[in-house]
Amino acid sequence: MLYDVSMPIEENMQVYKNLQQKKPRITQVANFKTNGFYESEIAMNLHTGTHIDYPLHMIENGNDSSYEVLTDLITDVKVFDLSYLTDSIDLNTVKKLDIKENDFILFKTKNSFSEEFLNDFTYLGSDSAKYLRDKKIKGVGIDGLGIERSQTGHPTHLALLDNDIYIIEGLRLKAVKQGVYKMICLPLKIIGVEAALARIVLLDKQI
Repeated sequence: MLYDVSMPIEENMQVYKNLQQKKPRITQVANFKTNGFYESEIAMNLHTGTHIDYPLHMIENGNDSSYEVLTDLITDVKVFDLSYLTDSIDLNTVKKLDIKENDFILFKTKNSFSEEFLNDFTYLGSDSAKYLRDKKIKGVGIDGLGIERSQTGHPTHLALLDNDIYIIEGLRLKAVKQGVYKMICLPLKIIGVEAALARIVLLDKQI
């Protein structure tokens, strides 16, 4: 079974805090009547939809997309279903999970069940992020359009990105059960940026 866990890109899509500037703008620039062919262009923030954050997003002079190792993003992942949580992914919850060094983990939460932006979206608490950092995981993904909420100074981002741990935001995990999958994550090959849009699929391990 293949699961496409990426957000569709469209002008009225769900965006962070419903900010108008986060919504993509798709413009027709050529049509058959005038030009004999059809073309469109798109303008959008790199943190819209399903995307990867690189250290430069929060760390001055941090590594950007140029330092990405693609094989890190084609890997086994552990999906943990935490959709019963109502606020943050807290430290006590994370400590109970089977997380080991070099794991790439994805958190499924209530966020995946809403097509509208949730102001109270489930996020990864800073203590949990530091625990994952100390576990030396490879990467972490979440189904919110942000991995943290209302944390002064962005401590969750910093704990992870300062240790070159990949962050994926904006996953759609509603149809995915807890378990181990093969992830194929292909970010757009844009050089020198702090984030990249990504098409991500999960494959059942038996495939």
